[in-house]
Parts: sequence; structure tokens; C-alpha cells
Amino acid sequence: MQIERQEDVAEAILKAAMQLFEEKGVEKTSLRNIASAIGYSAGNVYLYFKNKAEILHTLHTRGFQRMRGDFEVLHAVADPLERLKAMGRIYLDFAAKNPQLYDLMFISMEPMHHLDADCEEHWQEGNSTFQTLKNTIQQCQEMGYFAGHELEATSFLIWSTVHGMASLANAQRLTRLKFIEPDRMVAAGYDEFCVMLDRLR
Repeated sequence: MQIERQEDVAEAILKAAMQLFEEKGVEKTSLRNIASAIGYSAGNVYLYFKNKAEILHTLHTRGFQRMRGDFEVLHAVADPLERLKAMGRIYLDFAAKNPQLYDLMFISMEPMHHLDADCEEHWQEGNSTFQTLKNTIQQCQEMGYFAGHELEATSFLIWSTVHGMASLANAQRLTRLKFIEPDRMVAAGYDEFCVMLDRLR
């Protein structure tokens, strides 16, 4: 019973942290206001999490779990190039709908500080996601796409291109540029990127 209660409190802390984080961002989410949201003292939060970095790392891990859930539909796409293009669209959609969470997963240093403190050498969530991308691109190569291109470098190039689109949009940089239709620039830009991918055969 005691264990169940501890798990319930830990879950309440994470839910409060996620809500505050999505409303206020990383910098304005503190252990004190997380604790206040569930009627605890900041000291009590330390009974469940070592620090803010551990809480944010846990939330960032859940973000990857949520993204993997969105990717589940890709199992039904047999053609690897079409699956690759669909993966990018799902990624961009996830970033647009969850800007704060996306920032925590791919931009904020807080989750990495937790890894450093625990002497973790590898970023498991990022490695797993990147491996999924690499596997898909390898299947594309087996179908004749990206011939002559090195697998890992090509995978990184594609990921960083899509990540750049998502990050610029979330940082509200596109609306500050003199695009004719800034609101559709991510979708239009990605469509053009997919045309380029189609030609790499």
C-alpha cells in the first residue's frame, strides 16, 4: 500500500510538472511551483525526484513515448520511401501540436544534465528514434533510393532538415520573415523536400 501511495504521489508530481511546463516553459517551471500545485513542500518533492532535471528527463522520456505512439500508424505503410515521408509529416505535426514538449525533447539541455549527473554516456530516447529513421532509410536504399549515400550521414541530414523546419516554426521565426504565406511554409517546404527525396533514385 505504501508503494502504491508513493507511485501515486510521483505521478501527481509529474502531471503537475507537465502542466506547468507546457504552460510556462522550462525556465519558469521550478520545484517550488510544482510542489505548490499538488499541495506539497519543495522538500517533499525531493523524496521522489533528485532534482528538477530528473523530473524534466522523465517528462522528456514520456514525450518520446507519445511520439512513438503517433508513429504506430507507419507500420501499415509498406513502401519505405512513403513511410519515410509520412514519418516526417508526423514529426512536424507532433512538434507543432506540442511545442514545449518538443523543445524539452530536442532542444533543452535540462534532460541532458540529468544524464550527465548519472554518468550516462548515451541518450537512449534519441538513439532509439534515430535508429527507427536509419532502419527506414536502409530499407529505402535496398529499394534503390539514396544510392551511393552513406546511411548514417544521410539519416542525420534528413533528421536535421525536418528538425530545423519544426524548430524555426516553433520559435516563431517564420512569421517574422516576408513569406507570402508564412502559415503554410512548413508544409510547403516539406512537400518540396519530399520531391527531392523522390528524385534520389
